[in-house]
Amino acid sequence: MAGVPDLSAAAGAVQVARAVIDQAARRLSAGGPGAVDDNQAVAYDLAHAAAAVEAARQMLDYGTRGGEEAALAAAFTADAVWDLSARLLGREACWGVPADAVEPARPFLVAHRDPAWLSSLAGVTGPRHLDADFEMVAETFRRFAEDRIAPAAERIHRDNTDIPEEIISGLGRLGAFGLSIPEEYGGFASGGERDYLGMVVATEELSRASLAAGGSLVTRPEILARALLRGGSEEQKRRWLPGLATGEIMAAVAVTEPDFGSDVAGITTSAARSGGGWLLRGTKTWSTFAARADLLMVLARTDPDRRKGHRGLSLFVVPKDRAEGRGFVLTQPRGGRLEGRPIDTIGYRGMHSYELSFDGWWVPEDHLVGGEGGVGRGFYYQMDSFANGRLQTAARAVGVMQAAYDLAASYAAERVVFGRPVGDYQLTRVKLTRMAAAVQATRQHAYAVARLMARGEGSLEASMIKTYACRAAEWVTREAMQIHGGMGYAEESPVSRLFVDARVLSIFEGADETLALKVVARRLAEQAGAGVLRPASGAP
Repeated sequence: MAGVPDLSAAAGAVQVARAVIDQAARRLSAGGPGAVDDNQAVAYDLAHAAAAVEAARQMLDYGTRGGEEAALAAAFTADAVWDLSARLLGREACWGVPADAVEPARPFLVAHRDPAWLSSLAGVTGPRHLDADFEMVAETFRRFAEDRIAPAAERIHRDNTDIPEEIISGLGRLGAFGLSIPEEYGGFASGGERDYLGMVVATEELSRASLAAGGSLVTRPEILARALLRGGSEEQKRRWLPGLATGEIMAAVAVTEPDFGSDVAGITTSAARSGGGWLLRGTKTWSTFAARADLLMVLARTDPDRRKGHRGLSLFVVPKDRAEGRGFVLTQPRGGRLEGRPIDTIGYRGMHSYELSFDGWWVPEDHLVGGEGGVGRGFYYQMDSFANGRLQTAARAVGVMQAAYDLAASYAAERVVFGRPVGDYQLTRVKLTRMAAAVQATRQHAYAVARLMARGEGSLEASMIKTYACRAAEWVTREAMQIHGGMGYAEESPVSRLFVDARVLSIFEGADETLALKVVARRLAEQAGAGVLRPASGAP
């Protein structure tokens, strides 16, 4: 490995990038409430650049821990600032910054985008720097993933089968579903950042074996559990949380609608009072794991006045019988009908997504989250739970990326082309270095966001890390497939599964464009308008 880089130069480059981002955010803010929508191309690029630079800022602290860490921090920072430069070039006036805004960072980029330097780092991945307890958590879930999930992953993907019950029950025995549920409700959460970090670590390890049959299994009950903890009554928490914690009860989320994807405030599925409960009518789509689930978390309109938007929505816990992945039709003695139509997808198989049709499906009164106090509060309860889901999605992305990197590095060392291993060529070595830096940066950023969320903060940061991590996963898995050549395109190669699985990450838990524009860019502009400065770079 080349000599340890000067991290003060990396910190300086981050400061240059942050100044550009802050100036562009102020320009958006000056344009008024509609500026983000009026300047979507710039706002979208701003959000992605800001997310990458925030990850680089977190890597500066990681870089102080050793030589390998410093090298990866410098390599990632150079990529993040270069990405900002590429998005900025030719649009400086639109961003409201001078043409030479990034020029002070050029010497750093010259040194740390140098192919020879990057090539010298091939194979460097860096330690995670977890303490002994979390290393034990990682090892426990990694062993289960390798022994129980990985052997089934390819069959689940190729045949689009249901996730085996032994995987679900095994994860239940490990406590995977109770990581974020407090001990008083049968889970393992004791309060504080260790709960969030444990969830991130476990999710990464499970996702390395399979995004669908591993990491995402933990996310479904997590979202409902968070909503119940946020808005549920004490009786509701004690009724459902213990079963969610053990895996005895599995949950699915039914929020999105065919005509209202990320525009949740516009949903039309209704809930009307009837016979001591509520009748649900309407259609939901992209409800993942809905057939196997015992409970559905359904967001419905309880106030027929659509002008009230999200203030007219309430959240329901909807019980249902278990079904198989080929679709289902359920009926109630009262005449209610619930039909689930499976939606075939190119990846993320095993979880199965559904279009759900509720036709007079009756739900008891006490299944309204929060009771009477929860009427009109459903949007807020589900948004709180989705913020945690975005952090968890970033952890899933890290697991997929790490699996892809491992496969690519192994194949590059073994595959001989033109008389030399693929891994001996400079281009491959540069790719592997950049991939490793992206994986570690996303991982370290996830740890940092977990600590923020444990303090009741980090909503914007959770959106930012999802914005970066999901696109990074697409790139890393793409490069891993390319390193494999033709074999990477073959279904018999696990890297092809990782590639198509990674593609869904930018779509669920908040579509990339919506998250970038409606959350990240808008919040950056609001903060700039209020004169709120985000933390400065932690320069060594």
